[in-house]
Amino acid sequence: MFEIKTNIIHLPNKINIMNNRLIQFFAENDRYAKLTGIEICEAGKGYCKAKLKIEEKHLNAANVVQGGVVFTLADVAFAVASNSHGQLALAVNVNITFLKSVSEGYLYATANELSDPKRLGAYDVLVHNEHNELIARFNGLVYRKNEKIISD
Repeated sequence: MFEIKTNIIHLPNKINIMNNRLIQFFAENDRYAKLTGIEICEAGKGYCKAKLKIEEKHLNAANVVQGGVVFTLADVAFAVASNSHGQLALAVNVNITFLKSVSEGYLYATANELSDPKRLGAYDVLVHNEHNELIARFNGLVYRKNEKIISD
């Protein structure tokens, strides 16, 4: 289930009404994230942390988390962080490097904006497990359209 857990948002200096609305927007509209079981933990301007509890359905034939699941977790954090300015941002290029496999526990994706965004925004997303071991590194570039992600 893709949920808003306001009791675990720990960034009062980064959180504002727009970001709470953005979390709500993604929780209600990102159907694939719901299906996968991703939860947004924290969000702020140019920042997002999301988590996923690893379940049997996430494992591939080798009994490790399927790469597409790790990619999806990173992509959700990337989407929330890149849209946090209120302007619709769509991915134009992404890359992921898988560094370690896992079969159980939790995965956390933390997305950070690398520069002050204009038309193009660059983001770095690190995926760790609950032991803070680096599982994957995702880099993404978005193009910002001349429209809002959420209408007023």
